[in-house]
Amino acid sequence: MDTPKINKSKLPRHIAIIMDGNGRWAKKRLMPRTMGHRAGMTTLKTTVKTCAELGIEYLTVFAFSTENWKRPADEVDYLMKLLVEYLGKELRELHQENIKINVIGAYHDLPSECLVQVEEALSLTRNNTGMVFNIALNYGSRREIIRAVQNIASKVQNGLLSPGDIDEKTIANELYSCNIPDPDLLIRTAGEMRISNFLLWQIAYTELWFSSKLWPEFTKDELLRAISDYGQRERRFGGLT
Repeated sequence: MDTPKINKSKLPRHIAIIMDGNGRWAKKRLMPRTMGHRAGMTTLKTTVKTCAELGIEYLTVFAFSTENWKRPADEVDYLMKLLVEYLGKELRELHQENIKINVIGAYHDLPSECLVQVEEALSLTRNNTGMVFNIALNYGSRREIIRAVQNIASKVQNGLLSPGDIDEKTIANELYSCNIPDPDLLIRTAGEMRISNFLLWQIAYTELWFSSKLWPEFTKDELLRAISDYGQRERRFGGLT
């Protein structure tokens, strides 16, 4: 298939991705699930590079959810080690490309070796001015909203905020993504058509794009197809043209 044409004047400012299908990719090849996760890291590297080259301002990927702790302990342990390995290998290059790494989620609850690597990535790239690469780690949208409500309730209780003054901006400012614009385009791979507790507040008017490709099979051209399709859509945000 021909490489999709991209309308540079209609690029999404923020792309979010649910990277699904690593385990199924490995199963199809009679390989351990862990090998699917490793293959998915190669796809992630290509995706980050492509988005940065296109001029996408924000890229958010769902790397590890609050529900993923339910998986077998050996798989969770491998995912944690893979995170450390990925950041360890890619951090210098990401920094050289002026990419700023940001993390959303309760990442302080991750194992100590992961936390050390995450903190190093955040510190090293803090002042970078290129694409913001958001990694959702130990993230769950319902937990995020509960946390926001608790923070707001505390402010009301302490007399810092009146209940009547609570609006969308008040809630948005208490989310992990408080300094990040809502996603324009959400991509999910592996043929699944659900949101899986990801950015529930933020995607109220996000354009959705579902790919049948398993995440390790998600190529640069597939990403460009999603962006090309987005550029042809008319976004009305509940209004009329």
